[in-house]
Amino acid sequence: MSKGRDGAGAGGAAAAVLLRYLREQNRPYSAQDAFSNLQREHGLGKAAVVKALEQLAQQGRVREKAYGKQKVYFADQEQLPAASDAELRGLDAQIAALCGQVQALQQSCRQMEAELKDLSSSMTTPEMAKEIKELKRDCESYTEKLERMKSATNHVTPEEKEKVCSEQKLYCREWRRRKRMATELLDAILEGYPKSKKQFFEEVGIETDEEHNVVLPAAV
Repeated sequence: MSKGRDGAGAGGAAAAVLLRYLREQNRPYSAQDAFSNLQREHGLGKAAVVKALEQLAQQGRVREKAYGKQKVYFADQEQLPAASDAELRGLDAQIAALCGQVQALQQSCRQMEAELKDLSSSMTTPEMAKEIKELKRDCESYTEKLERMKSATNHVTPEEKEKVCSEQKLYCREWRRRKRMATELLDAILEGYPKSKKQFFEEVGIETDEEHNVVLPAAV
């Protein structure tokens, strides 16, 4: 048999394989995709796949569509047998079932993504062990400090505390009263003073609470 006949036979076999594959899958493929899917099972070379697809397209047995520099090939829908009403109903049922599966999988993915986010923001086991160790050390330190405070003999009695609080209230009231009296007296003097308030304070030697950042304490 001549080499030309061998090449024609191989090309025809490749075209038959590709035509059957495109009709069975009924979806578009590029020459590279078809070659990748069929080379292992049928031993087709890429050049043979490209040539066979171009021939099938020229013969009108498959359709060819270009997307930029890439071409895709798909079965001619007019050459495929028409589906019966029962087959169409079956396909609709399959589509509905698959849509339900897709929705369920999407919901499952969202749940797993939420769980992954929670786990990612949580401490790892070594981090938790370290945190527990530090908390135990803090507890021991606080416990020791508490025991020292309990064993001390210089505790303030409730009566002593009440006395201190009463004295503080008294002193704060007196502080407010004297400050108010001084302010009223100074305001009266400044009404007839020819210079500014600041100059008057400097000449007399008056220091204010605000200059020393002194704040009247709150009552206990």
